[in-house]
Amino acid sequence: MSLKLRVENLSKTFVMHNQQGARLPVLENATLQVAAGECVVLHGHSGSGKSTLLRSLYANYLPDSGHIWLDHHGEWVDLVSAPARQILSIRRDTLGWVSQFLRVIPRITTLEVVMQPLLERGVARAESEARAKALLGHLNVPERLWSLAPSTFSGGEQQRVNIARGFIAESPILLLDEPTASLDATNSAAVVALIEQARQRGAAIVGIFHDHAVRERVADRLHVMQPVAVEHAL
Repeated sequence: MSLKLRVENLSKTFVMHNQQGARLPVLENATLQVAAGECVVLHGHSGSGKSTLLRSLYANYLPDSGHIWLDHHGEWVDLVSAPARQILSIRRDTLGWVSQFLRVIPRITTLEVVMQPLLERGVARAESEARAKALLGHLNVPERLWSLAPSTFSGGEQQRVNIARGFIAESPILLLDEPTASLDATNSAAVVALIEQARQRGAAIVGIFHDHAVRERVADRLHVMQPVAVEHAL
């Protein structure tokens, strides 16, 4: 299987400006490779840098050093040094993201929220709407909610809308941050089915899953992470 993502010697230190500039190293020379059709689960204790690595892969954090190479339209691009315009293109066409929290413009309907990634790619509105409805149905979001703004929904309902939005574009690379955290067994199983489908179509997936049963179902392998050694943090 061909590689889709390569992380090379990635390091990240946070500077705590409200604590006299204290420095908190979180990642040190992190290295990772993910192939098409593979789901790699980041695994480790709290503080081992899992969320920092995942957010760095989506360019929410800028690493201090190292590289994040990804296959974007058949060319390798280093996300660490990519200009903002190219990062937006990568997020639109290559990099899917499901976080633990849904952040959307108030008063935008659920259907519009889920359709947006396809519309941004230029997919026809009718096709976008049909695919959004199919995903929302798969994730057991009641049809009566589709015309309402998801900001009014329960946490579990918002998360399912978030998952539908993240999966609808069938991105070549998917980043999943606790996608089943607030879901019951039935809806967790629906998410697992989407992950398995994405893997079968060749998506390269990196995720964090604290649910042991879900992790066992989706992981091709675990990428074990360790906290940066204490002596390096002094």
